Amino acid sequence: MELDELRQAWQTLGHQLERQQDLQWQLLRDRKLDRLRGYLRPLVWGQVLQILLGIGLILLGIACWSRNSDVPALLATGIGVHVFGVVNIMLAGITLGRVSRIDYAAPVVSIQKQNAHLLQVYLRNSSGCGLAWWIMWLPVTMAFAGLARIDLAQQAPAYIWSGILVSVIGLAGTWFYLHRSQRRRSANGQATQVDANAGDGGDGIRRGQRLLDELARFERE
Repeated sequence: MELDELRQAWQTLGHQLERQQDLQWQLLRDRKLDRLRGYLRPLVWGQVLQILLGIGLILLGIACWSRNSDVPALLATGIGVHVFGVVNIMLAGITLGRVSRIDYAAPVVSIQKQNAHLLQVYLRNSSGCGLAWWIMWLPVTMAFAGLARIDLAQQAPAYIWSGILVSVIGLAGTWFYLHRSQRRRSANGQATQVDANAGDGGDGIRRGQRLLDELARFERE
């Protein structure tokens, strides 16, 4: 009887230890995932600002092409700015949708995949809207001038050509910087192409990915 009681007591103690470990793991998981939500919060606000920017671009574009339907250059400029505003809103909406679909109740491996997919979506967004500003700043300037029915292409061609030159140099310089950073980091084994192109806006996503990697190691142990 004493052996049976000892065995039963040992089993009871083992179950209690397992429940305690499960509780500690759940607390650790909840704390880490709360930090992940905090890391993604600046990204969310950034996308909200991008949507507001897109709305502003749409209004500017409409105002430009509606007032200058008889001026081909300003008509095309207004339509281009209008479309660029729509693209900004669409890509920001897709990014926000990806953030909202992260299932924090899913297994850690699944959350890692969702976070990695979010980073890919964000990269497309930043490339499509961020780098495009090296080109779009000039049409936006022309659209503002078009509000006063001033056609910069006709009245200030030197400004337009110098603006095009600045855009080309800016794009080339940005591409060279990103390409060089990618090669240097890859050589040092410190980053992938995704990391090299993510920029400051993707920092929260990358920090969240490192946090999830740490959580996955705890889970395996």
